[in-house]
Amino acid sequence: MTPAPFDYNTQRPQLAIPEYGRHVQRMVDHCMEMEDRDQRTRTAKAIIQVIGRLNPQLRNSDNFERTLWDHLYIMSAFQLDVDGPYPKPTAEGLESKPARVNYPQSKIKYGHYGKMVQRMIDQCAAMEEGDTRDAYTQVIANHMKRQFLVWNRDTVPDPLILKDMGEMSKGKLKLPADTQLAATAELLRIIQSGPKNEVDTRKRHNSGGGKKRNRNRKKRY
Repeated sequence: MTPAPFDYNTQRPQLAIPEYGRHVQRMVDHCMEMEDRDQRTRTAKAIIQVIGRLNPQLRNSDNFERTLWDHLYIMSAFQLDVDGPYPKPTAEGLESKPARVNYPQSKIKYGHYGKMVQRMIDQCAAMEEGDTRDAYTQVIANHMKRQFLVWNRDTVPDPLILKDMGEMSKGKLKLPADTQLAATAELLRIIQSGPKNEVDTRKRHNSGGGKKRNRNRKKRY
């Protein structure tokens, strides 16, 4: 008696979407062999229900059903001819890459202040002269000093901030030479006490809640 030859997966045709398995691929192949178009359409809709159960995580997406039909066409090598709810995609369309995003390449003369500070200065320089513009200029100067201390924790003289502001505004924004900005110690305290990121914020919230619960337990006992 001659033993039956082994059937290895490596000897079988390659699956277009291996995640669905070979049984689903056979269902798609069987659907393509049907001659009646209405019967093919009904069978294709039944296959969509099957692969939808195999992909429950896709239900949270907006194009859930459209994605399943695209997968069905891919498994049929884009040869399945049925009356689907969506147009049949093409291999070229699915393999196309999105257009390259052009990132801004503008240079910042004073990188430690950041681009937002430059925008604030430009907006303030475009305002009419008056008390509002002077108050806005004072706020920007204090913010510049704080940004400077983020990168350099040493004492920064106020005249340096005023000089940088004059250069960044091309001489349009000026404060008196004896202007007193926010104290360096106060700005450093704000920088050091503030949460560094969202994770630190959650940690502070959770730790505070834990201490409060522990105090409540002590009171009950």
